[in-house]
Amino acid sequence: MTITQDMIGRVRADFPLITEDVAYLDNSATSQKPQSVIEAGKRFYETENANPLRGLYRLSVAATETYEQAREAVRAFIGAGSTEEIIFTRNATESLNLVAYSWALDNLKAGDDILVTIIEHHSNMLPWQMAAKKTGANLHYLYPDKTGAVTEEMFRNALTPETKLVCMTQLSNVLGRSYDLKTYARIAHEMGAVFVGDGAQSTPHIPVNVTDLDVDFFAFSGHKMLAPMGIGVLYGKKTLLERMQPFLRGGEMIDYVTTEGATWAELPHKFEAGTVNAGGAAGLLAAIEYYQKLGWDFIEQRELELTRYAMEKMKDVPHVTLLGSDRPEEHHGILTFKVDGVHPHDIAAMMDEDGVCVRAGHHCAQPLLKYLGVPNTTRCSLAFYNTEAEIDRFTASLATLRSRMGYQD
Repeated sequence: MTITQDMIGRVRADFPLITEDVAYLDNSATSQKPQSVIEAGKRFYETENANPLRGLYRLSVAATETYEQAREAVRAFIGAGSTEEIIFTRNATESLNLVAYSWALDNLKAGDDILVTIIEHHSNMLPWQMAAKKTGANLHYLYPDKTGAVTEEMFRNALTPETKLVCMTQLSNVLGRSYDLKTYARIAHEMGAVFVGDGAQSTPHIPVNVTDLDVDFFAFSGHKMLAPMGIGVLYGKKTLLERMQPFLRGGEMIDYVTTEGATWAELPHKFEAGTVNAGGAAGLLAAIEYYQKLGWDFIEQRELELTRYAMEKMKDVPHVTLLGSDRPEEHHGILTFKVDGVHPHDIAAMMDEDGVCVRAGHHCAQPLLKYLGVPNTTRCSLAFYNTEAEIDRFTASLATLRSRMGYQD
């Protein structure tokens, strides 16, 4: 498709926090929110604010309808088979911990193997470290090549006859590379293992179909894909969820309670204890509708255009090293880099003075950065609403950093 400046301008006009004063290039941390998402949350609290799922009066019924409409929208958005397989959580971190506590602790035993890649965000690593310690299972790590690539041969070689659980991101929050979860899930299933996919970074940038991927669990957050903070999703195959015990216990997730114990509500509600984030769900529904309005052709093409442009501009700046692949299509807008002699915190602070927002630090991926030999880096992460002018502002700032630190280039 041909993307015109008029199309770009109309998209940017949908985002009230996007202005010419600031170039927001920290989209992997959280996305900006379109006005329709902001209005959806506002409308919920102005016209439907009641506790959903519990009341028989009209306000509560309306709140319940919005909440369940959001669940159906998520189901369709990620290609799940049933809304019973869609559990609302606070974020991807909670979703992954739910699997660790409700599935792993009850299904792993001493001598079993867990396979996790070194690429993972801490949220897809720490729950499995906990599960290994509590069950006596062995935790193994799969290491990619230095660009982040994982081949099928690498994956097969990392599995053992004792592998019972495989946990892997679909898209790295540091390197931007995507991974073929469909192939890896198939291989894991051949070995009798359960496969957990982390979609926190992939869901905002590429189409996801969990039925086609055939993953057993899949986690993501709303706030990285235009929705409000505080709403996340866990997809799980119904056959697994039905056998799992609840992660949290309390209101709404029960069927019947006595002084001796309780029985649980049907799926998915047995995993949604307490008052739910119905306002966040309303925002997530609006975010999905916004994605559908734009279409994946526009989103993927625009983000590739921006990634290609940024990588070309960064090549012209000396003393800058980009982590990962040298191919734009393998970055998905995520450009993590280092500048010789300049600490990432100084980079972020100086860029902030220039009106550019980037992320500095270890990006919740310390084992990966240690493997790559860089304790800290700076990350520029793009979204479809960014522009070439913002990238120009970023690279112009990038070119001044060493001189501002006193280097004579």
